[in-house]
Amino acid sequence: MSQDIENSITQAVLAKAGQGADPRIKQISQALVRHLHAFIREVEPTQAEWKAGIDFLTRTGHMCDQHRQEFILLSDVLGVSMLVDAINHRKDEGATQSTVLGPFYVDAPPEAPLGADIAGSMRGAPLLVQGSVRDAATGQPLANAIVDSWHADESGFYDVQKLESFGGLCGRARFRTDAQGRFHFWTVKPSSYPIPDDGPVGDLLKAQGRHPWRPAHVHFMIFADNHSTLVTHVFEQGDEYLESDVVFGVKHQLIAPLEQHGAGIAPDGRRMTQPFFRLTYDFALAPAQSQQAA
Repeated sequence: MSQDIENSITQAVLAKAGQGADPRIKQISQALVRHLHAFIREVEPTQAEWKAGIDFLTRTGHMCDQHRQEFILLSDVLGVSMLVDAINHRKDEGATQSTVLGPFYVDAPPEAPLGADIAGSMRGAPLLVQGSVRDAATGQPLANAIVDSWHADESGFYDVQKLESFGGLCGRARFRTDAQGRFHFWTVKPSSYPIPDDGPVGDLLKAQGRHPWRPAHVHFMIFADNHSTLVTHVFEQGDEYLESDVVFGVKHQLIAPLEQHGAGIAPDGRRMTQPFFRLTYDFALAPAQSQQAA
């Protein structure tokens, strides 16, 4: 009897999963069943191992709240986030390369004027971020494009991880490009940091013999009318974790130097009484039809 079920169960479930009217749901459901059943047949888990897997997913869900998304972390460290990203940007030729969103994006961040200092109570060496946004097909600047940016501080923490000690959101803001598609703002230099590893994803990394570290980077999400939204990071050149990013998010095009400057007049005209760093990066957005074609 047990052998009969082992041989027939997959087809029985596939038949049930294909009864819905939506063809896309049918496709996804049946593919999920096929691959999940194939996984079970390959590893032949014990009852105790299967229960441990269910417990792991349950704990992952319990770790999720408005400030932390453990399932995004799980997707990231398994390389799934980067695979989904790659599939959805096959046609974005000439555009700045994308990478993972990460678990610390905040919808509708506070808007700030160009040149603002968004560091708030974050600590670190001053960092001037300058860049531009253009159309990847024509090279024309994109005025009034929305640039969301966020990052960790010198200790590797994001504002949402320490809201009480930071006194609220900081190290993140939304800007709008000028008539030439340019933007700039001040903040503090981020550092490499470990992803939160005090939950089930951290347990998984330890079991796999992996470290939890990400190289230093600044996040960007850029929107412009009639263009595909860009989600990306710019990584600090020379960081020790560029080749072993725990979420597999580094692409060569996204690595840039953080130039160190002495005290004096900064490129945006601000007088600096201490040394500072400067990050310059220009972004190109694919026309919207590229994403639709993909």
